[in-house]
Amino acid sequence: MLIAGLATVVIASCYDGDTCRTSTGERIRLACIDTPELSGSRAKPHEAKAARDHLRQLVAGRTVAIKRITTDRYGRSVAELFVDGTNVQQRLVNAGHAVVLQRYAHQCPWALKACEQNQRCR
Repeated sequence: MLIAGLATVVIASCYDGDTCRTSTGERIRLACIDTPELSGSRAKPHEAKAARDHLRQLVAGRTVAIKRITTDRYGRSVAELFVDGTNVQQRLVNAGHAVVLQRYAHQCPWALKACEQNQRCR
C-alpha cells in the first residue's frame, strides 16, 4: 500500500542505515534520524552494518512512497520514505537501529512526538 498523494521511487541500494539511492540515481538522506557510522572516528561498524542491512531489507528493490523535505549540503534529497503504508524512519527507530535527531525532529511529526516523550531522541 502506497501513501496517496506522494510520489514513488524505486530504491536501488542503501549505502548505510540512513542513505539510499534510487534507480534513477537520486541520493536520499532519510530525514529526522541518525544511524551509526560505518567508518571514521565515530565508527561503530557492527551496529552500522545491522542498521544498513535492516534498511536494505525494508526498501531495496522496492517501490516506496517518498515525501521530500529539503536538500542537504551534499546535494542529497532529505526525505521520509514509506513502505507498506508505514514510515521507514520510524521503523528503524522502533527496531533500535536509529535515533531521532532533535534538531531536525520538527521536519517529521512522528519524530517531534518521540522527542517530546524522550524516546530515542538525541
